[in-house]
Amino acid sequence: MRKILLPAALALSLLGSAAVIAQGMTKPGSPDPALVTGGNYVVDSGHTQIFFAYDHMGFSNNMGLISQPTGTLSLDPKNPAAAKVSITVPIQNLRTGIPKLDEHLMTPDFFDSAKFPTATFVSTGVKVDGKSADISGNLTIKGVTKPVVLDATFYGAGKGPPQMGGKENVGFNATALIKRSDFGMGYGVPMVGDEIELKITAAFQKE
Repeated sequence: MRKILLPAALALSLLGSAAVIAQGMTKPGSPDPALVTGGNYVVDSGHTQIFFAYDHMGFSNNMGLISQPTGTLSLDPKNPAAAKVSITVPIQNLRTGIPKLDEHLMTPDFFDSAKFPTATFVSTGVKVDGKSADISGNLTIKGVTKPVVLDATFYGAGKGPPQMGGKENVGFNATALIKRSDFGMGYGVPMVGDEIELKITAAFQKE
């Protein structure tokens, strides 16, 4: 019995210590725009994701995720309308959770990733309203470029913990609607929805 109780007691003690440590910690980021500092930032690829959703035959709202984009952001809190952002998205990182569908999406019916391995977004203008902004830009998918407006919202800023480099961070959420047929991916329309809903969580670290 002691062999069972002693490890259990030790585990409870360790959990208690962890709880005390956790209580003394605070999140380094805050939804306070005053914490945003000007300069050049790069995408934190490990914490930036692009979610997409579409109608499937009127039966379901299917979805997927593209991870680990790269890119840059330049901003000046005193002149936020002058901000510029450029993002490169690796199409091969697209995942729906359905391997056969992922394979099909890489073919010429859709992204043709062997020929067009990346998609890009380059901003052309920013209209700021408090913590929100309309980010106009050019979206290029499968070699076709179309104007798109991202509806962006400031999420948080601050310095990361010392053990993670202590770099300044800033994050945003954004949404947009696009038509895949605009980019040469009209396969299956209208049985499979043409309109694609995008939800983006974007994190940046200062260079």
